Amino acid sequence: MTSAELLIDAFDRIRDEVREAVRGLTPDELAYRVDEDANSIAWLVWHLTRVQDDHVAEVAGTDQVWTSAGWAERFDLPFEPGATGYGHSSADVAKVRADAELLVGYYEATHERTLAYVATLSGDDLPRVVDRNWDPPVTLGVRLVSVVSDDLAHVGQAAFVRGLLERRPPLVR
Repeated sequence: MTSAELLIDAFDRIRDEVREAVRGLTPDELAYRVDEDANSIAWLVWHLTRVQDDHVAEVAGTDQVWTSAGWAERFDLPFEPGATGYGHSSADVAKVRADAELLVGYYEATHERTLAYVATLSGDDLPRVVDRNWDPPVTLGVRLVSVVSDDLAHVGQAAFVRGLLERRPPLVR
């Protein structure tokens, strides 16, 4: 297995988990928060996709799908176009409302762009420094593993919230 194949497999697993986390849920269920400061499934999936889109576009030297393919307009969120959810307040989390189709659509578009880039990589590309703002500087391999790790953590949180939803009385529709 090549490094590109390994990364493709990791990103494919995230895609499968994103689909499952939102499957069949209403916008109200996707916006459900365990308490007033908790993250919703909608925010978690939007955020993990924004981080993947932002970070992969940066290392690939491409535009983000969010802005270049019209996803920012479709979501119509009250944030700056570059917002990824990092540092969002509880009130900001509450503003992310979307249906499953929109969330999955944006993730799929980002996923396709990610796989197209990752498929071009070889093991020799991974040691390339992509961010000198850290000590030690961040390499391409570390950045991509960081995205996978962050995405898996957030999609796991979304799956947890979904599990809680499935164990409680249905939300008023």
